[in-house]
Amino acid sequence: MTAPPLSSSTTVTTPAVALHGVRKSYGDVAAVDGLDLVLERGRVLALLGPNGAGKTTTVEMCEGFVSADSGDVRILGLDPATQSAQLRPRIGVMLQGGGAYPGSRAGEMLRLVASYSADPIDPTWLLSRLGLTDAVRTPYRRLSGGQQQRLSLACALVGRPELVFLDEPTAGLDAQARLLVWDLIDALRRDGVSVLLTTHLMDEAEQLADDLVIIDHGKVVASGTPTELTSRGAEGQLRFSAPAGLDLTLLQTVLPEGFDPIEASPGNYLLEGTIDPQVLATVTSWCARLNVLATDLRVEQRSLEDVFLELTGRELRG
Repeated sequence: MTAPPLSSSTTVTTPAVALHGVRKSYGDVAAVDGLDLVLERGRVLALLGPNGAGKTTTVEMCEGFVSADSGDVRILGLDPATQSAQLRPRIGVMLQGGGAYPGSRAGEMLRLVASYSADPIDPTWLLSRLGLTDAVRTPYRRLSGGQQQRLSLACALVGRPELVFLDEPTAGLDAQARLLVWDLIDALRRDGVSVLLTTHLMDEAEQLADDLVIIDHGKVVASGTPTELTSRGAEGQLRFSAPAGLDLTLLQTVLPEGFDPIEASPGNYLLEGTIDPQVLATVTSWCARLNVLATDLRVEQRSLEDVFLELTGRELRG
């Protein structure tokens, strides 16, 4: 079956999402504290942050479920707090909690959501595309967690929205379903749909997003393309794998000044600095003296996870 376009959006210059100086507090806690964020049309933006950073509150303000205390929120040029009736038909929302009626059957739920749209995608095609054909008559509460996630995504897309909000779209999905969702998000981009997604998966953010915004304590701490964020301050990194627990004291003494080799995780070693052929030779010679083999030796930029942890810390969040 030929895939229908996933959106009826047209080319305009107004950003899909524009937040300026937005603040939202709950009692004495500032969930969002002077946030600026822009998502241009037809692009995918990943909003990243540790638990409690303000991601959910930010997205809920964009969706119109929560009103900002101050600042300006514009979604497709509209104020979601006061122009919800005009905005609602133009956006799709995928809630991590599902949002479907527990007793409704999967097919019934999607057809109900489709009936609210003037030009919906064929629900039968969308159910097939998301691997839910065999679950059409299954009550929502009896669907697996992965099936509930996919049905929630189908409900967000069936109305051909111009802008889609995806909250942890691949949480609980197996590898095959995760790749399917990735393909659909890529198809949305190609069809000109704007996408704002939240995810805790750094590889997902790097793979899908045109732009990244990292927030912490309600503030933006970094933004840019994946390449821009991972290349800042990372003139050189040397990574290699070897047996875990090696004594790095001797290696540090024979390396040029400024290098501080670490075991980033068991069996995975990291050096940061100006990497040249002499440094590579020193590392391999050190391994040879220990009679160990250095594998997967590579010079690269920092990973997005490195950047994220550097900016938000390694402490466990509640």
